[in-house]
Amino acid sequence: MTRLLRGVLVLACAVALAGCGASTIPPVHSETERLALARRMMDDHRWASAIELLKSFVQNNPGSAQVDVGHYLLGLSYLRNRDYALSTGEFEQMIREYPESDSTPSASFRLGEALFSQARSPDFDQEQTAKAIDQFRSYLATYPGHWLNPEADRQLNLARSRIASKLLANGRLYLSLRLGGPARVYFQRVRDEYGDTRLLGDALMGIAQCDALDKRVPQAIEQLRDVEARFPGTELAQRAAKERARLEHKRRS
Repeated sequence: MTRLLRGVLVLACAVALAGCGASTIPPVHSETERLALARRMMDDHRWASAIELLKSFVQNNPGSAQVDVGHYLLGLSYLRNRDYALSTGEFEQMIREYPESDSTPSASFRLGEALFSQARSPDFDQEQTAKAIDQFRSYLATYPGHWLNPEADRQLNLARSRIASKLLANGRLYLSLRLGGPARVYFQRVRDEYGDTRLLGDALMGIAQCDALDKRVPQAIEQLRDVEARFPGTELAQRAAKERARLEHKRRS
């Protein structure tokens, strides 16, 4: 047993040493080589190694013609390594100090990504989501036609849907408390400010429920008919039809 245990320990040490050797950064003989090696580390998704190389590069080459690229790649490595706060700071510095860089449009988009990655679920405060929305809009307005525009549009829609989900949840909470007035405020905000998102129908349904709660039955029925007409064949339309039938029966009786 002693020999077996000794053999296992030797093997474990060998594996550990091999792992350490595999993660060691090769010797670098020039700053150009350092940047190239960092790119290779990024290609291999070795983000921690890339970050180490890029931090050295930007610190050692403040006046280099490629220092802007170094900052961008460092921010991107932080982002991919899920160091979102560090990524945010790097991209903000990049945009502030190198506005004419070819990498700045991408940095502007990535800043939005970094901010949105820090956002919490709709159950919590959405301050970071709001910041991400502002950044994506700024990027799209400043760099129309940039190759990342389609992805910015997609993420902007996701961010706006998250804000709308938060508002919708607030409206439903007030509705469950039978407080039609406050609930209506939130549902109407979704309708008016986020009507291009997938949550429009739910907001309209909520407004109809507020009307019913406030004894505005004719208005509620009309609103439910509108939901049925706008979203035919959907589960939402079926719910609207069922609620409308209930209100019409109640009204007749």
